[in-house]
Amino acid sequence: APRPDPDTPAPVRYLPAFDNAVLGYQDRRRVIDDAHRGLSVTGARFVLVDGRVSATWTVEGDTVTVTPLRRLTGAERAEVAEEGRILASFLSEGDSDRVEVGAAP
Repeated sequence: APRPDPDTPAPVRYLPAFDNAVLGYQDRRRVIDDAHRGLSVTGARFVLVDGRVSATWTVEGDTVTVTPLRRLTGAERAEVAEEGRILASFLSEGDSDRVEVGAAP
């Protein structure tokens, strides 16, 4: 199959707790910074931005709440919010598309 250009940014992805994309590597530094590696074994749900763990997410009622682990650019915040709306709609079977993206640490 054709491959994208190596400089193509990876799309934002929301990962469930204990996802193999984070746990399946012996060297997790490829996807998660050392400062946040402990989160992977606590069952945190991650948001990947450009292929790296950049936030965690939870669901409270009908809202997906995103907590950034680093400062997100305006474009990254917009993409995280859009993907969060899609997730919220899926989880609520179309009844909600609410997402809140918190402030950077």
